[in-house]
Amino acid sequence: MDKKTWEEKHVAPTIKRFPERKSEFETSSGIPLERLHTPTEIDETYQEKLGFPGQYPFTRGVQPTMYRGKFWTMRQYAGFSTAKESNERYKFLLSQGQTGLSVAFDLPTQIGYDSDDPMSLGEVGKVGVSIPTLDDMAVLLDGIPLDKVSISMTINAPASVLLAMVIAVGKRQGVAPHQLRGTIQNDILKEYIARGTYIYPPRPSMRLITDVFDYCAREVPRWNTISISGYHIREAGSTAAQEVAFTLANGIAYVQAALDAGLDIDVFAKQLSFFFNAHNNFLEEVAKFRAARRLWAKIMKERFGAKDPKSWRLRFHTQTAGSTLTAQQPENNVIRVAVQAMAAVMGGTQSLHTNGRDEAIALPTQEAAQIALRTQQIIAHESGIADTIDPLAGSYVVEHLTDEIEKMAQQYIQNIDDMGGALTAIEQGYVQGEIHEAAYQYQRALENNAEIVVGVNQFTVAEETPIDRMKLDPAIEAAQCERLKALRERRDNAKVAELRGQIATAAQTDENLMPLFIEALENDATLGEICHTLRDVWGEYRPTL
Repeated sequence: MDKKTWEEKHVAPTIKRFPERKSEFETSSGIPLERLHTPTEIDETYQEKLGFPGQYPFTRGVQPTMYRGKFWTMRQYAGFSTAKESNERYKFLLSQGQTGLSVAFDLPTQIGYDSDDPMSLGEVGKVGVSIPTLDDMAVLLDGIPLDKVSISMTINAPASVLLAMVIAVGKRQGVAPHQLRGTIQNDILKEYIARGTYIYPPRPSMRLITDVFDYCAREVPRWNTISISGYHIREAGSTAAQEVAFTLANGIAYVQAALDAGLDIDVFAKQLSFFFNAHNNFLEEVAKFRAARRLWAKIMKERFGAKDPKSWRLRFHTQTAGSTLTAQQPENNVIRVAVQAMAAVMGGTQSLHTNGRDEAIALPTQEAAQIALRTQQIIAHESGIADTIDPLAGSYVVEHLTDEIEKMAQQYIQNIDDMGGALTAIEQGYVQGEIHEAAYQYQRALENNAEIVVGVNQFTVAEETPIDRMKLDPAIEAAQCERLKALRERRDNAKVAELRGQIATAAQTDENLMPLFIEALENDATLGEICHTLRDVWGEYRPTL
């Protein structure tokens, strides 16, 4: 029996009796889903399109044995209040089996202000930890061996300064820069697109990024110098295909900027990493990760001519989708996170954060963070899905979706190339407009019940939020201001002024700024002072759209 006969003799009579739920089924990217996908979805080019794990084009994973050798890094994104309190949370999570740290910074730190700056009023320690000084970073990492624990930091505009802090703290611990392991997000282009924590205009911001590439290639070779982030693009409302396309288009821009700065692609490319969202549509998400790996390998090998196979690999961290969490029936979020985390693992992630059930309401409590970590551990040790590589490979629908997402992403990348690249596309508002339209269409689907969110537009109950909320002491801000005042009184202010002058001069040349940042921090210059020095030279970005 062929598919057509099956549909005519068996499907059609069944539909007359029991109509299907929708007239058309499709993924979040608008990819149609057939009632049944068959082997005709997969052509004969297995070796070319899939290959083997650890081999080009890396569709099936970037390591030959994947999780059979070592599980993904389990790192819970955490940071709040002061460095001391966040340090205690990190030590708790490490004691519970977490294998890497992921640092969340407060809004003043993210946009380069000290805690006592008037712009910081009311925001100190709220959405992350406050780190205006090297001493704060030393407290944050106290008792955490930097040569053994990988540190990931979600920081962008001032990423180079925060990395300089980690390098300086490492020296205090007796850990040389070449022993440090970790990642800075350092992805400024997606800030202009989706997140908004930028400081400087795009072009000098790109210079800071290539300075980090250059410095780390020589001095901190085990550090991932950027985490090119689709996560926030997806949180802003993009589809899965747009997330892949716009993330890789930004990656192309960073690679080109590094090449224009004279860097060797087969040196800096090995330190590039990516950051993706794990959303709700399980099969599409698995396919998305596979498509992204395959497409990036082609870009690096064919477009940029990288020779080293390590330069072709797309290594990525994943976080479950914060935008899918609901304040209504928050216990449901535990199930959402588990489904999303399984998609990330089946898609071959190298690192994973699972969200807390209460994050639609407040910062996660310690209990919520522990449940989120336990979710990863149950997937790793009890589900069995980590025991074989790329377990959904060969699924007719997954291979179909992998191909379709790759095609859609390639078309977006071509559109961006035709405009002159990601920076120009962002400046013209093209990328933002595409995301806004996708978000609008999804919102319309929610409002007319074409998309169902359990507990929000279907299956609702009268309820009060039944969980404890994380509460922060408002005295944190005053205490941070006092510490900064004391630091400015005891340091050598003339030396700080001299170093700020050197930074201002170097910012007008092509001198690498990283050594100056480290020296300034070691002489107790603050994050805000360094960032204000650069503001005076480069100005601040003001969106025109």
